[in-house]
Amino acid sequence: MTLRFGPPVVAIPGPSIVPDRVLDAMRRPMPNIYAGELIEVNEEIFAGLGAIARTKHESFVTISNGHGGWQMALCNTLSAGDKVLVCESGRFAMIWGDMAALSGLQVEVLGGTDRDPVDPTALAERLANDPDQEIAAILIAQTDTGSSVKNDIEAIGHVVRDADHRALLMVDCIASMGCEQFEMDAWGVDIAVAGSQKGLMVPPGLGFCWAGPRALKAYETAGLRVAIFDWEPRMNPQAIYSQYSGTPPIAHMYGIRESMRMINEEGGMEAVWARHTVLADAVRAAVEAWSSPGAIEFNITDPAHRSNAVTTVLTGKASADELRDCCEGGAGLTIGIGVGAKAEHSFRIGHMGHLNPPSILGTLGTIEAALQTIGCPTGGSGVAAAAEVIGKSL
Repeated sequence: MTLRFGPPVVAIPGPSIVPDRVLDAMRRPMPNIYAGELIEVNEEIFAGLGAIARTKHESFVTISNGHGGWQMALCNTLSAGDKVLVCESGRFAMIWGDMAALSGLQVEVLGGTDRDPVDPTALAERLANDPDQEIAAILIAQTDTGSSVKNDIEAIGHVVRDADHRALLMVDCIASMGCEQFEMDAWGVDIAVAGSQKGLMVPPGLGFCWAGPRALKAYETAGLRVAIFDWEPRMNPQAIYSQYSGTPPIAHMYGIRESMRMINEEGGMEAVWARHTVLADAVRAAVEAWSSPGAIEFNITDPAHRSNAVTTVLTGKASADELRDCCEGGAGLTIGIGVGAKAEHSFRIGHMGHLNPPSILGTLGTIEAALQTIGCPTGGSGVAAAAEVIGKSL
């Protein structure tokens, strides 16, 4: 039998659940794009974007997913033949590196694994061995959506500053923005990139790029500039049209404004980060309780580097496909597929954006029931462990 005939629940690491308030805000007829309310909406968006990334500098919006933000970062600061250093800790910084290579940049990889964070010491050693400062940019993900690692961007920023290196520190915050603490200016980040569809609670369609002073200086000599992503008309717009390189994404603009209002009503980014920490701790407590030799275990071995946005879980010999099918077909819960070499024996729990204790405990309870159904050994009740974590914060 199936019990899925109720409201479906999606617990994948993006697109995340979109609040009804955001959906309602997006349902509207098309307005005048040159005058009236949309201008006020746009002004409110750009007035608040800096607070999301904790920067006082420039904010840019692309009509794209987060990968459009990747491209905007590269083409506005670099020139053909420049070298970029990709910090491997999973999949997504590497894909950003592939984009860089296709754009005519030299790509070097600071090797890593899909179970560990980037090593700041290894980065420091590589920068120290670059006396001619050939490396023009460093690409790193704060959270890798596939591995669920959380890199220490504050420590990485210290490494770049201590090395007095010209390399721009570019951080992929697509999975982490709105979920993890991120301090762009304080941590010395030159460019941050995000998307609308994860912690920011809006459907896919907006990419964000925040640029600090060193990035804006690099723009002056960038040789990869392309019209659709070019910063200059966006920094000095003659009309809203030029801020988006064409017709603005009207529905998404109303959506992100509503999302930003919800963040402010909650108490700002600090409150949002605190909620995500508690709920992520609950997920981690559940996985710890389920853990059993040869069966359930965390993908990320170091607890300090487990993300507040997504948790990748290994299933040992048990089939992750069978687990996901049981959750979705039997109970109406969609959990994330595994990625990479362990895809057949891993799944991901997205805990980002519009969620609270009922949604997390319901997700964990359903996964626990499905684990029992498919015969995957567990060490104990993850739901009980998660409820204890949440109870202490209520």
